[in-house]
Amino acid sequence: MFWQQTLISLKPRPRGFHLISAEVEQALPELARCRVGLLHLWLQHTSASLTVNENADPAVRRDFERFFNRLVPQEMAGYEHNDEGPDDLPAHFKSSLLGVSLQLPVREGRLALGAWQGIYLGEHRDHAGARRLVATLQGEPF
Repeated sequence: MFWQQTLISLKPRPRGFHLISAEVEQALPELARCRVGLLHLWLQHTSASLTVNENADPAVRRDFERFFNRLVPQEMAGYEHNDEGPDDLPAHFKSSLLGVSLQLPVREGRLALGAWQGIYLGEHRDHAGARRLVATLQGEPF
């Protein structure tokens, strides 16, 4: 059994939902040593999120953005927290709704995602910087 922990810095992205599966896998060459295991991803931010969903049609990611913007509208009256702009508190809400962690199976040296599954970074701020993921891999080597 082995453990590996890596800090992954994701490049800044515009507001929306972005596939980051390939970026995560490229940052973790240790996956190739793992016959069976688990990868835990923890996003170190409160205004972005992680989720797994459709990886083929970009329209799904655009529809996710439209849905969450309707669910959690910006510029609603009555909120106190607006120190960093009108997109800040809605970003916190979206982050809490979707979550900031994922636990993914590893099989035969690769993430065991389904045929149409990919890891999304939900960027909920209008002008966010780089995002950091703590990736903790545990598993049995080949």
